[in-house]
Amino acid sequence: MAPLPTKIRLPVSMNLINPLVYRQADALGAEFCTAKPYRHICIDDFLDAEFAQQLLAEFPAFDLGRARNEAGEVGGKSVHEKIAALSSSFATLDQLIQTPAFLQFLGVVTGIDALRYDPYYFGGGTHENRHGQDLDPHIDFNRHPVERWHRRLNLIVYLNPTWQADWGGLLEIHRDPYAPDNQIKQLAPQFNRCVIFETNEISWHGFSKIVLPNGQLDKLSRKSIALYFYTDSRPVAELADTHSTVYVDRPLPAHLHAGHTLTQEDIDVLKNLWTRRDQHSQRLYRDLMRAQKALEEANSVLTAGRIGQMVYLARRLFAKLRG
Repeated sequence: MAPLPTKIRLPVSMNLINPLVYRQADALGAEFCTAKPYRHICIDDFLDAEFAQQLLAEFPAFDLGRARNEAGEVGGKSVHEKIAALSSSFATLDQLIQTPAFLQFLGVVTGIDALRYDPYYFGGGTHENRHGQDLDPHIDFNRHPVERWHRRLNLIVYLNPTWQADWGGLLEIHRDPYAPDNQIKQLAPQFNRCVIFETNEISWHGFSKIVLPNGQLDKLSRKSIALYFYTDSRPVAELADTHSTVYVDRPLPAHLHAGHTLTQEDIDVLKNLWTRRDQHSQRLYRDLMRAQKALEEANSVLTAGRIGQMVYLARRLFAKLRG
């Protein structure tokens, strides 16, 4: 990837990014490539300050109709995927992230060439999470469901002017949530903070439970804009079978051990963990049933007509010979 030119007149849209961030693209790239446990970077004051304030002012209101989880139940997370239709500022952001200049900037920072903007915003857009919400450790789906591109980058911009670490909602970057000695890096969702990380088979991430102070439950929420980028192909070493989002259930809290007397709060935590595990199992069963149905439909097509009958008879003959 060639370095960004430094003595040219930038497209007007690129002025929506903090000029200091743009000028530090090479240094940010070095930090991104050496980050652990996988490649990522946290950039504060990412957008032009006034533009970030405009996005916050025009952030959509929480919509219960857009707050359904993967089980189809109404929850505490509202998502607007088509951001260009939200307001003039969001339309401007949409125009910015698909420009060659912005995609080239991302390429310099991440070392990933030929990045593609996602016009469908599949799974992305504005995300608003309320009190009590969290996100289990997971790796993201790895292929675009329509274009079949390879998913390569997540870029998240947070829009929370006042956020304290003890309120939770911290982005968690996991080394390996399956491992007993899993290590977690946490990043607070502060205003105009941008986190960029690669998406592959080890990019485990989630966020901790949001616990807002009394009196603020209806006033505060965790607001972010999630943008995903793709490429036509990816390195052979990173290839994997196509999969949907893969979740790992959180372990029991460390304070739950032999001899501990359960409190009502402990019971609530356990019930929540069991409910999550059940939801994940139900989702996997639904996926399995859909796959089985698709296989049966394909088999019906193959066995239809004269050629299909010949294939069917050949299979029966083969089965008898094996017996």
